[in-house]
Amino acid sequence: MEWKLEGSTQETQPTVLQEQEGVLEGTDEDGVSESFQLLQIDVGCERQGEETPSTGSASWCSKNVQRKQRHWERIVAAKKSKRKQEKERRKANRAENPGICPQHSKRFLRALTKEKLLEAKRSGPRLCIDLSMTHHMSKKELSRLAGQIRRLYGSNKKAARPFWICLTGFATDSPLYEECLRMNDGFSGYLLDITEEDCFSVFPLETLVYLTPDSEHALEDVDLSKVYILGGLVDESVQKKVTLQKAREHSVRTARLPIQEYMVRCQNEKNYHSEILAINQVFDVLAAYSEIHSWPAALEKGVSSGKGFVLRNAVA
Repeated sequence: MEWKLEGSTQETQPTVLQEQEGVLEGTDEDGVSESFQLLQIDVGCERQGEETPSTGSASWCSKNVQRKQRHWERIVAAKKSKRKQEKERRKANRAENPGICPQHSKRFLRALTKEKLLEAKRSGPRLCIDLSMTHHMSKKELSRLAGQIRRLYGSNKKAARPFWICLTGFATDSPLYEECLRMNDGFSGYLLDITEEDCFSVFPLETLVYLTPDSEHALEDVDLSKVYILGGLVDESVQKKVTLQKAREHSVRTARLPIQEYMVRCQNEKNYHSEILAINQVFDVLAAYSEIHSWPAALEKGVSSGKGFVLRNAVA
């Protein structure tokens, strides 16, 4: 009996388990699966309801980023296309003109300019801008002078034979220095010398030539062994013979540009004639003469028509 009962128990247990499994399987297919799906739907609805603002924000950000990305890709593509066209143009130009040197890169040109400037520092020519007379100038005049320094430096970099420039009487805490930093990009990196000392104490006096329109002597040539001084003054603040008097006090040679020797006054509406040039205009004359060794051509380049002078041979 015990064996039978155990046997019947063993026989009936699988049946019960099968029935239970059948119930579980049926429930999994119908009851449990449906309730679990409903639970998933409810949870999903709750999550969607909770995350709607963030999802909308993410979608908006995504569209904004995508729009910027497409815009940047268009810019990059346009630049690549432009570079490709420029490369093809240079290639075609070299094929048509094999004797012409290829165009140099900006890095090479900057290195070449730096080399030429450092060579001028070693062997000349040299140019000094006397800025010791700016303490009584107005802010407007300082701004104009800072602009003239910027144009002078720019012309010097482009010159075939640049000068080495020295700014004397120039304090780094002065209003002019602040104005130069404000108006001139990269002024702190200019390749030139800056000193607070006066020009008469920086260089040997016998090497100095102070260029002033009040001098009795016309400049005949540009000597590499000389240092040419320009007074850092603008038109509004020019006082009669200030630079001439300063040069005489230190027994320094003076000279003026030979405007009177090669140019004549011309008629104009304002009846205005002046031999006083901005420092960048004087430099343009000196740089042109150093390259072509012709005063008429150099003066024509540096002296603007607004000064009321023209070359003698230009007069009908």
